[in-house]
Amino acid sequence: MATTTVTTTRAWVMLALGVAAQAAGTLVVSAPAFLIPLLTRQGMPLTAAGFLAGAPTFGMVLTLIAWGAVTDRHGERVVIAGGLVLTALATTGALLAAGNPVLLGVAFLAAGMTSASTNAASGRVVVGWFPKHRRGLAMGIRQMSQPLGVTLAALTVPTIAGSAGVRAALVLPIALTAVLAVCCALAVVDPPRPTRDAAEVVTNPYRESAFLWRIHAVSVLLVVPQFTLSTYGLVWLTRDLGWSALAAGVLVGASQFVGALGRIVVGLWSDRAGSRVGPLRVVAVSAAVVMGVLAAVDATHLAAAAVFLVVATAVTVADNGLAFTSVAEAAGPHWSGRALGAQNTGQFVAASAVGPGVGALVGAVGFAGSFLVVAALPVVALALVPRRDREHRPA
Repeated sequence: MATTTVTTTRAWVMLALGVAAQAAGTLVVSAPAFLIPLLTRQGMPLTAAGFLAGAPTFGMVLTLIAWGAVTDRHGERVVIAGGLVLTALATTGALLAAGNPVLLGVAFLAAGMTSASTNAASGRVVVGWFPKHRRGLAMGIRQMSQPLGVTLAALTVPTIAGSAGVRAALVLPIALTAVLAVCCALAVVDPPRPTRDAAEVVTNPYRESAFLWRIHAVSVLLVVPQFTLSTYGLVWLTRDLGWSALAAGVLVGASQFVGALGRIVVGLWSDRAGSRVGPLRVVAVSAAVVMGVLAAVDATHLAAAAVFLVVATAVTVADNGLAFTSVAEAAGPHWSGRALGAQNTGQFVAASAVGPGVGALVGAVGFAGSFLVVAALPVVALALVPRRDREHRPA
């Protein structure tokens, strides 16, 4: 009983550190999107600002699988702590490069490349320390890190940047990643793993079935509505609906926080249902509906825009924990780092295209038309969700 208590307590401590580490990384990655209003006021075209906002996400795409492979081989602690140190240094480079769009973009690219370390590694901590019947809840809590990071960015970056400039807005991300690097280096403990079996290690789960490929594809499609709202929600409120930057930032932050809580609820639901893919189908349908509703809100300028944006944000972030848990369970302990890296790579390839792609789409057809186009993607995803869950079985 004592051992169980210690193990359970340690698991929750590891989860808390994982959430904090990835939230800090998300703050860094999200910051450029909330600089868009300032940059466009200074004369930068919206599409160019979108490219800058997408630079950290593209950087993550370049390194996610590599970080996952390093985690599989060397463990979670060194990857999380070391990656946060590198992220703090890259963000410092962005602070120094402010004023030069090219150098700033390169620095944000590097920040994304380094912050990718927390994604696969923190996911493995959850899978390694929590039993199957608690993983949905635990991963839902862990997946709060992304909307919490976006919330922090929404509440701080536009306000600080508007009053004190880009450099001042980057001080908090640098400080937070540096402090958490020290905390994780001191406190993160790699979860126990089963003994490696040669036959198991060389068995590639991607060759056993199409399950992982289908989950990856579903996640790529469902991430577009999520990043459309996190990247352009502030712009939509201020430009089309006439909100102040402060009010819009508070609403976007609040909606991300509600989304974070929603991930916990969905994770607990999946634990009780004994399925990840069943709830994932419901989320896909819901995402299509809410993006269609936002298109109607923009076209009619409904007064309840705030309510609809909060609901839409909560729905469009709900799939992440389900898919992430499903991938880790299907891949197994010796492949989960790479599989989670591949999962995030696909998502961030799509997410990095949202900045310039949706920016150009908004310029061509406006926000209402753009929301309708984005609403079609969850419909396609629904057809790709596997019918049954899959769990790795040791050879």
